[in-house]
Amino acid sequence: MVGMVQVLSSLPVTWLHHPDVYRASAHKPGQLAAATRAGLRVPRSLVTNSLACAQNWGARVGGDLVCKPIASASLDVFDGEPMMLPTRRVALADLDDSLELTAHYLQEWIPKAYEVRLTVVGNRLFPVAIHAGSDAARVDWRTDYDSLEYEPVSIPDDVAQGVRRFLTGYGLNYGALDFAVTPHGEWVFFECNPAGQWQFIAAATKLPIAEAHAELLEGVMM
Repeated sequence: MVGMVQVLSSLPVTWLHHPDVYRASAHKPGQLAAATRAGLRVPRSLVTNSLACAQNWGARVGGDLVCKPIASASLDVFDGEPMMLPTRRVALADLDDSLELTAHYLQEWIPKAYEVRLTVVGNRLFPVAIHAGSDAARVDWRTDYDSLEYEPVSIPDDVAQGVRRFLTGYGLNYGALDFAVTPHGEWVFFECNPAGQWQFIAAATKLPIAEAHAELLEGVMM
C-alpha cells in the first residue's frame, strides 16, 4: 500500500489533494495562523491542558467559550458506531480539573446570525448560509441536520480574497470552509476541511459543485 501511494504521488496529475498537501493543511491551529495571515478574522483561541492558563485566558476573553476537537471530530467506540464529538458551549465556571487530562481546544463564543459552509473548487466559490432551527444546531449544526435550512449567499470581496490567499498558501484547490456570520455581518473563519463533504450542500441548493469538480479534474479550471 505504501509503495502504491508513493507511485501515485509521483504522477503529474491534478490532485484533490496530493497526500503531502492534505497532511500539511489539516492542522486546525496552523489554519488559524494561516487564515490570520490571509486577512481573515478568526476567534481568539487557546490550546492547553493547564486549568490555570485556561481560566486566566477565559477571564480575559470575558464571556462564554466553546470547546471543540482539535483533530478528528469522531471517537471510535469499541463494538459500536463512531461517536461524533460536537463543539460544546461552556462558561468559564464550567472549567475544572478534568481539563488537565489532555490538551483542550478552546475558543471564544462567536454570536451568529447564521453560519456559512463555503465550498471552494478550483477558482469557484460556493457560499451557502446554514440557518439552524434548534439550540443544539446553533452551537454545532452537525448535531441536528433535520433542523437546518440552506440558502446560497454572496461572499464579501475581502473575504473571498482572503480565502483565496489562504488556499493558495497551502496549495489547495479544494476546501470546505466553515464561517460564522455575526449579527453585524462580519465573517469569522472557523476552519477548513481539505476533504470536507459537499454533496449534502449540492443536493439542498442545486449548486453545480459536482460539475466544478469534473471541470477541475478535466483541466478546465486551472
